[in-house]
Parts: sequence; structure tokens; C-alpha cells
Amino acid sequence: MSDHSHFPGRPPQAARSNAPEYSVSELSLSLKRTVEENFGYVRVRGELSGLKRAASGHMYLALKDDKAVLDGVMWKGMAGRLTFRPEDGLEVICTGKLTTYPGRSKYQIVIDRMEPAGAGALMALLEERKKKLAAEGLFASERKKPIPYLPQVIGVVTSPTGAVIRDILHRLEDRFPRHVIVWPVLVQGEGAAAQVAEAIEGFNRLEEGGDIPRPDVLIVARGGGSLEDLWAFNEEVVVRAAAASEIPLISAVGHETDTTLIDYAADRRAPTPTAAAEIAVPVKADLVYTVQDLSVRLGRAQQRLLLDRRQRIEGLGRGLPRPQDLLSLSQQRFDELADRLPRALQHLSDKQHMRLDTLGARLRADMLVRDLRRHQQTLAEKTVRLPRALRHMCERQHMRLETLGERLRGDILVQDVGRERQKVTMLAERLQPAMTRLMQQQKSRLDSPVRLFDSLNYKRVLERGYAVIRDSRGKTLTNAARVSAGDVMDIEFRDGHVSAQAVSAPMPSEPVKPAKKTKNKTKPPSGDERQGRLL
Repeated sequence: MSDHSHFPGRPPQAARSNAPEYSVSELSLSLKRTVEENFGYVRVRGELSGLKRAASGHMYLALKDDKAVLDGVMWKGMAGRLTFRPEDGLEVICTGKLTTYPGRSKYQIVIDRMEPAGAGALMALLEERKKKLAAEGLFASERKKPIPYLPQVIGVVTSPTGAVIRDILHRLEDRFPRHVIVWPVLVQGEGAAAQVAEAIEGFNRLEEGGDIPRPDVLIVARGGGSLEDLWAFNEEVVVRAAAASEIPLISAVGHETDTTLIDYAADRRAPTPTAAAEIAVPVKADLVYTVQDLSVRLGRAQQRLLLDRRQRIEGLGRGLPRPQDLLSLSQQRFDELADRLPRALQHLSDKQHMRLDTLGARLRADMLVRDLRRHQQTLAEKTVRLPRALRHMCERQHMRLETLGERLRGDILVQDVGRERQKVTMLAERLQPAMTRLMQQQKSRLDSPVRLFDSLNYKRVLERGYAVIRDSRGKTLTNAARVSAGDVMDIEFRDGHVSAQAVSAPMPSEPVKPAKKTKNKTKPPSGDERQGRLL
């Protein structure tokens, strides 16, 4: 056999000894260095797929097109600087370092920067989200609430360090100073949307009369910027929070030409944050001037009204008579009555004096004695009549009792008893036939089970000449296979029992062949046809 002979599938000995040997780790690290040195930083354009954010804050994803897929990772620090929210299906441009991951034997891109592939992709996503939220009714005009004319407390949701809050406070100070509560939030980047939504919901959760006053109106404000910078205010969570706010909300995001989805869900849209402050409160100087002007007009109107009423009263007064003329007739009558009053009083006094004298004459002692005797006589007469009245009343009651007694005579009771006895007799006559019928029905019901029992009783079979065979334990034998030679058996006949012993074992019986059926080959009579033919 030659020295260069080898097994199929194995390299020759010389080739195997000349090839360098790598460990798995060495080969993986060598590939990693080769990929990183040859490519370095690259810009890759593709569609996001399988986007996942780990608990550590790192973001894992895949970039794909119609022919290939590239895994990618974006560390927490870089992911927190994004100005928009990545979503599956969004086309982006990623800049980063191409490397390998030895633990999975795959290559990937470590992304340092990510941006949308163009405004067209974001606008398409924005339009799709706008249609979805509009279909749910979040932008309906009937949901919008009126802005209060002069709110006591204004809540502002914005960044505490930007120029927006200073512009709002300065404008409110110029127009009408109010109590302002600022809820600081991020207005751009990762987590901005969640903070804005939480601020709107937090203001709505404040209770009336609490430690922190509940705002009468809310302002959500941010300065101008690109579409990516304002993207937090296009997120669903912000739009839904604005639509669900019970406090009237003014949206002031960006400049006049910028439009975000929160503008459609808000109760009022302001082109700028400064304009939002102007919408929230009126101008105090204008109100003061208006109040002063109205006060002056009110004073003038009151003076004109008083003058008009005075002139009208004077005109009406000129048509009335003089007070002296109205009182002269009453004064004259009063003087006349004053002259008649002393004479009338003297006449009344004399009349009452005469009446008293008349009554005094009637109250003499002999008149009182006569009246007393008359009353005593009347009492004596009534005392004499009392026994007769009592006897008369007793007689009337006695007659009434006798009348009731006559109604309860014995013959009437006898007639009632006779009628009741006749009813009892009739019922007794009807009772006997009813009892007879009932007994017959019960007897018929009892006879049916007795007849059924007699028909099923095996002793009726014994009377026809059959017998029952039992073994020594009293069990009934129904076939010969259970009997052996020498077995003792009990045979029950109609008139008693007989003991027997088997002499030999039973022989198997031949199966009974069924009788052959004979065909009825009766020929029809040919000569005498007693039944006529149809044809």
C-alpha cells in the first residue's frame, strides 16, 4: 500500500500537517479584526425589523431590504439621544461600526447614529397615524371644550430651561398676571412623549381645593424645530392624553407652519407659545379701560334716567289737584263730627244707665225666690215621673224579648232538624254505591299484578309436566355440560322433590339440522279454470 493512501473524506497527511491550526476563539477574533479593519464606519440604509429594547436600555434591531438582513445594536447612551421614536417598518439610515459577535457567529453593526431615511417616510407614518386616530374620533370638533375667559391658574407643560417658558411668563405678565404652575418635561428625544403625556394626566388628577391648585387651562408648548425634533408630539400616547384631558388644553408646539397631531386633539391650537399665552388671558389694561369706560357710561346713563324720571313725575304732578283742595272736604267733615261727638257720648251714657236700672229692678229677692221655687217644682214632677218611665222601658224590653222568643219556637227548630236529617239520609244512600264502586276499582288494580305473577311463576310450568334440576348447592342447572358423573342433583316436580345421582358424563348432542324447505311446485290447473283470466 502506498504512503499517500488516505481514507475518503480526510486530507492527505502532508496537507494536514502544513495547515495552521486555530482555536474557535482565535478564528472568531481574527474574523472580527478583519471585518472591523476592512469596513470601519459605514452608512447603511434599510427598513427596521424586530425592534426590541432591553431592560438595560440597549436597543436591538435588524436592517433589511428585499434581499438581505443585517443585525444591529444601539447602546443605551446613543439610543437616548434619538430625536424620533423608531418603529418596525420605518426606513432609516444608520451610521456605525461593522463588527462580529463571536458568541453567535454572526456579524452586526454597532449603530452610533440613526436618522429617518427622509421626510417622506416620517410623513407617511404621520399620515397613517393621523387617519387612525381621526377614525377613533379623537379629533372630532364636538369633543373640544371652550377656553375659560379669565383662568385663575394656568398649567404649562414644557421644558423648564428653554426660552419657551420665559416667553409665556413674560407675555402673561404683560397681559394679565396669573398663577402659573410649570410641569417640567423633555420636549425632544427618548422619553419625551411619555413625560408629556404623564404631565397632562398629572394635572388632570389634581383635586379641587388641594394643596396644589388645579389649573383652569393647560398649555403644552415647545419651540420650533424639524419634523424629527417635534416627533414626540406626534406619538399616540401624547395625542390620547390631550384628547382625554378634562381641563381645556391649548397646543403651542413649533412655529405657525409646524403642525403636529396634538394640535388636532387639543381644544385650541396656538401658532406660537407666545400666542398661547395671549389666548389664555385677556389684556388687563384693555379690561381696566373697558371697565372704566363702562363705569362712565353707566354714570351718565343713570343721570339721564333720573332726569327723565324727574321730568315725567313733574309732568304728571301738574295734572293732579292741589293737596289743600283734596283735604278740605275731609277737614270740614272732621270738624262737624268733632262737634257731634260730646252730645253722642252723653246720649250713649244715659242709655246705658237706664238699661242698668231696668236690670237691677229685675234682680229683686222675691223674684229670685219665685224662680227657685219654680225650678224645685219642676224637679219634683220629674222625680215622680221617673219610676213610670223606668217601668215603661222595662215593659218594652220584655216585649222585645218575647218577640225574639216566639221566633225561636220549637216547631221551627224541628223543621230545621228534619231538613238536615233528610240531607244526611240522601248522602247515606249515595255513600253505599260509591263505596261499592271504589272497592271494585281497587280489586281490579290488585287483580292485574296477581295475574301477571301467576303467568310468570315457574310452578305453572311444572304443572305442564316439566321439572327443575338443581345441583347440590341449590343452583339451577340449565345445560348438561355442568353435570359430571357421580354428581348429586335435586329434581323438583309439580308435587315434590326427588334426589338423583348422575351415572355417566353427558354426551354432546348433534346439532339439529334445519328442515329443508319444500318448494311449492303446484301446477296451475290446465283444464278447469274457475277464475277467469284478465287478458
